[in-house]
Amino acid sequence: MSDIELPTWQEVAESADRLRLATSPAELHGALCGWLAAGGADLPGWLAQVMVDPALPTPEKGEALDLLRAASASQLADPSFGFQLLLPEAAANVRAPALFAWCRGFLSGFGLAIGEKPLSEEGQESLADLGNLAAAQFDEGDDDEDALSEIEEYLRMAVLLLHADGALGAQHRQRLH
Repeated sequence: MSDIELPTWQEVAESADRLRLATSPAELHGALCGWLAAGGADLPGWLAQVMVDPALPTPEKGEALDLLRAASASQLADPSFGFQLLLPEAAANVRAPALFAWCRGFLSGFGLAIGEKPLSEEGQESLADLGNLAAAQFDEGDDDEDALSEIEEYLRMAVLLLHADGALGAQHRQRLH
């Protein structure tokens, strides 16, 4: 289990607001996780790279955005599958749109870092599923908490699979050469 906890939704929101980032905590976490899953560098200055804005400062050590990076990298590498999504602790009608935003962020970060790395067939399917979720809209009449929990769990596993393809696959290939 990862020994670094994700900062809270509110802590990430406050840090993002201070930097005037036009993104939600979910979308920001998704972009960071996409970047890391595709093999993007785990660096303190991640924010400028992931947000494609060289003017953004490096998050201060121990600050929420620095902890977000450290916890996310640690969770993705956790052999006991301790990876968690940063979503608000709220009802399905709030959490579902945040999950869709998380997927949009993930796709952008993943796309920035993946380059020409090949994905397994399962990885390609998972990426397509994330694309479908990113394009989804919340139906006000569908607030099934159990269904949303199942989607979250599937998404966690899909991200870990993509991390194995994108980041770990490259590491394993480098060790073989």
